[in-house]
Amino acid sequence: MPFQLTLPYILLLPLLGAAVATLGTIVGLGGGFILIPILIFLFPEASPAALITISLTVVFLNAASATIVNIRAHRIDLRTALLLIVGAVPASIAGATTSSLVSRDQFETLFGVLLIIGAAYILWRGTKTSPQDVDVRHDPNREIHERRGPIYRFYVNTLLAGVISPMAGFISSFFGIGGGVIHVPALTFILKVPLRVASATSLLVLVVTSLSAILTLFLSDAIHEGWRRAGFLGIGALFGAQLGVYFSSRVNPKLVLLLLSAAMAMVGIRQIVAGFG
Repeated sequence: MPFQLTLPYILLLPLLGAAVATLGTIVGLGGGFILIPILIFLFPEASPAALITISLTVVFLNAASATIVNIRAHRIDLRTALLLIVGAVPASIAGATTSSLVSRDQFETLFGVLLIIGAAYILWRGTKTSPQDVDVRHDPNREIHERRGPIYRFYVNTLLAGVISPMAGFISSFFGIGGGVIHVPALTFILKVPLRVASATSLLVLVVTSLSAILTLFLSDAIHEGWRRAGFLGIGALFGAQLGVYFSSRVNPKLVLLLLSAAMAMVGIRQIVAGFG
């Protein structure tokens, strides 16, 4: 049965978008991991491409809203962002295209596996107080002067960044989760970029890659199937991102990460069992 945008959905979707964007911004992982399982439950008739379209639209608006704040704060490493974008955009287009080739059951099973992996990572990340050490083997080739904040000097391995970015772009667009959950740990733990700079830089990359994937899906019927739901969710996400920035310094992110990890693991197991049922 085709989806009907009734009054309860008109009222619910902006609130849901705001909640997902707020939580995603607080924990610094974006909202895709949270939103996709909810969409799977709410819209059993939707195709994987439609679910991804809806999620990526919310991710794009969330990232764009937060990026405006980061640009004003001078927190973004533009050189590294451009490097990541060059590798991630073609891969994000490929991921969005490939998503239309899998069935709903296959998508749910694969996403269940991804949720469990993501839950393990989030739980591990929540125990880390110092994400990375400074790379003392190389002279710094980046210097970021944060407005009303510290000066960051660090080294970025250009070749390694170029290898990481396509993988993040493909996975994020195929599943509609956004690339922050991959780019942020890669930047911090592998490339040794300071966490605040890594999060801000990843969001800028996410703006471009998610928009590329959305435009790719626009060429298919997926965007026509999901654009109204994406619009109402996105309205809430614009405000939720700002709320997340406000609350990020007022709540315990480790507790949020722990609860989020447990919820993701349970949903992931449910998706895998349902896929083989």
